[in-house]
Amino acid sequence: MNTLPHFDAVILADGEFPTADIPLQILREAKFLCCCDGAAAKAFAQGFMPDAIVGDGDSLTPEFKTRHAAIIHLESEQADNDLTKATRFCLEKGFRRIAYLGTTGKREDHTIGNIFLLPRYVRDFGIIPEIYTDHGWFSVVNGTTELNTFPGQQVSLFNVTARKIEGEGFVWQPYTYKELWQGTLNEAKGDRILLKTDGILVIFRTYLAKKT
Repeated sequence: MNTLPHFDAVILADGEFPTADIPLQILREAKFLCCCDGAAAKAFAQGFMPDAIVGDGDSLTPEFKTRHAAIIHLESEQADNDLTKATRFCLEKGFRRIAYLGTTGKREDHTIGNIFLLPRYVRDFGIIPEIYTDHGWFSVVNGTTELNTFPGQQVSLFNVTARKIEGEGFVWQPYTYKELWQGTLNEAKGDRILLKTDGILVIFRTYLAKKT
């Protein structure tokens, strides 16, 4: 990954705290850091100062709530998880391009749920969301999309709503996947890939090329 995109805000969730260079750089350069409530203590412990802490507060001690009351925003409704509550909070502030960290690791059901919230955030909130892990990043594509890559970059495609998928620049030609696993573990041949779809895909790209 040559250059990082500009992000309006960074949301830190309560999964595994980032350790790789790229997500840590995103965290250090955050213009606005919003923590899901369980992640706030981790952020402070690692020397990061949240601008806001959003969630239902069930992971915060009374002493913590008192000490950081000025930046804590509690939402008691349980229809959405803390990641979505934090996203709505950032949306209300006008933030549209959001990087998500700490969304993976720990419980696998949380990881899968967080990843596949991205299409909802695009569809319902009109934002540009990307999840960054210690290995690569997830984003959403729809329609005709050209993406920068590099030879040997690992690329996985997860079909959410598309009834037609075509692609160029892949080692294995994409097709209209019927199952989530079918588009995984593909590879870029060069410095670009092109996708043509009539619906939403979630795409994962690695930071490093596959070792040979």
